[in-house]
Amino acid sequence: MRKRGHRSRGVLAVAAAAVLGVAGCDAVGGDAAAPPESAKPSPKPTPLWDRSPHSVAAVGDSITRGFDACDVLSDCPQASWATGSSPEVDSLAVRLLGRAKAAERSWNHAVTGARMADLPGQIAQAVRRKPQLVTVMIGANDACRATPSAMTPVSEFRADFQDALRSLRKALPETQVFVASVPDLKRLWSQGRNNSLSKQVWQLGICPSMLGDADALDSKATLRRDTVRQRVEDYNKVLREVCSADERCRHDGGAVYDYRFGVAQLSRWDYFHPSVDGQARLAEIAYRAVTAEKPLT
Repeated sequence: MRKRGHRSRGVLAVAAAAVLGVAGCDAVGGDAAAPPESAKPSPKPTPLWDRSPHSVAAVGDSITRGFDACDVLSDCPQASWATGSSPEVDSLAVRLLGRAKAAERSWNHAVTGARMADLPGQIAQAVRRKPQLVTVMIGANDACRATPSAMTPVSEFRADFQDALRSLRKALPETQVFVASVPDLKRLWSQGRNNSLSKQVWQLGICPSMLGDADALDSKATLRRDTVRQRVEDYNKVLREVCSADERCRHDGGAVYDYRFGVAQLSRWDYFHPSVDGQARLAEIAYRAVTAEKPLT
């Protein structure tokens, strides 16, 4: 597609030629009119979304820290979908910056166990680096509570997210934000509930609101899981709406929530967090969203 500046110059050239042609026909005698000065090209407008940012800061929870991707009960930031250095993951930062520059210009401020209420504090740390792109993946821990009644209210989730984006925008008006949706926790349950090992691990307290009593299929258990799934969908609606109100923010269009994580994409230690392969899938989703010509819908 030709740029607007190019069309403008073409229109000016045609108009100038027409004016000169009319003047030539009327100039029967006397001095010819002096040609107009060459039009200066209009400056190219700065795009609201730069598809090749030069630095990346990540905020969020255990997923972005690569928890349980490499070893049991341990963060593995080198396997992070956002800023990791692992060749197997090929993180967003590596895809955007190259491996050498990613090591110097990407930072991971995510914290295992973080909820949306923790995001403003992480943003405050990230802005000190003045990144051109900030990635956000958070919300699973707001839904993964002891019981559904303990889940973060949607109104609080929204208020904290808005506060985090306001503080970012105040400090860095032109920094871009990529927001990933919260994964479908009920699908994770459906993938692991037929595995005896995963159910043993889940009993240790991994996302009890969804994964507790994994074998129970009675109406009470079904209602509990459906309630958690609905809350995740409500969180994703908030993420999409708040992000869409900021012209330099892109949401993944629900791609992470819709992704059909299988056993290969889940940690073999907890069957909940992404494995290295799962992290690579998240990196692919993020890269497509960040480099797309138009926001995903």
